Amino acid sequence: MTQQHYTWVPLVALFGMLWVPVGQYEFLIGNWMKIGTYAVPFLFFGVLTMRGQHETGPLLADFKVLSVGLLVAYILHQDEEHWIDLFGNRYAFLGHINQLFATFGGCQDRMPCPLTPAAIFVINTSLVWLVGMIAIWRAPSHLFPALAMAGIVLVNAVSHIGAAVLQREYNPGLLTALVLFIPAGLFFYGKVLEIHSHYKPQVVFSMVWAVLAHVLMVGGMLVANLLRLIPESAYFFALVMWSCVPLFLFRRIDERPHSRL
Repeated sequence: MTQQHYTWVPLVALFGMLWVPVGQYEFLIGNWMKIGTYAVPFLFFGVLTMRGQHETGPLLADFKVLSVGLLVAYILHQDEEHWIDLFGNRYAFLGHINQLFATFGGCQDRMPCPLTPAAIFVINTSLVWLVGMIAIWRAPSHLFPALAMAGIVLVNAVSHIGAAVLQREYNPGLLTALVLFIPAGLFFYGKVLEIHSHYKPQVVFSMVWAVLAHVLMVGGMLVANLLRLIPESAYFFALVMWSCVPLFLFRRIDERPHSRL
């Protein structure tokens, strides 16, 4: 078995260690965003070390480095959402979302709060961390996972900005959505189209994938935790499966020799 064939093994092991409850689960649910932040220097160290061994082109044309940049931007966004927000509130997004549902009669005995700490943990480690790691792993030969990551970044930014405009108030994550997500997502899409102009269908479809990811994220949460029609574990499984979908899309197109840097 070649190196290319077994590189998925540590990825599976890594996320298995996150999600399989063997005593670490309760700690991770409360501290996952801190662990992600502490991992940022190691991400840069790892990818720049690999680049030093194999790459000689411009840094901002290296899609593996840019994929790390997208993931790091999202980790910083997670800090504002779930660690400490702009006003110093801790784990602010959980209370912010559930307060919205409480306004409409939710978060009571008959209508429980739909967003749980466990849901936040799985949403962010699957739709963000897992997608981001797949993007880093597959770049530059297979760019659709990285395009999907850029799509998640931009769609999430639009959701934060749209909510702020409608509510006329700050929401946890708004600052990083404005100053990190919009520039990072647009730059990545622009760089891909600059180098691979025939990737326009992939860019469009990555946005579709990201929109559907948000539909699944919100709709599944309501079905599992508000309406209680399915167990929360089934919702989590669906999130993980959807996060893996970009790995299997557009591989034949991406892996043609002319699409490599």
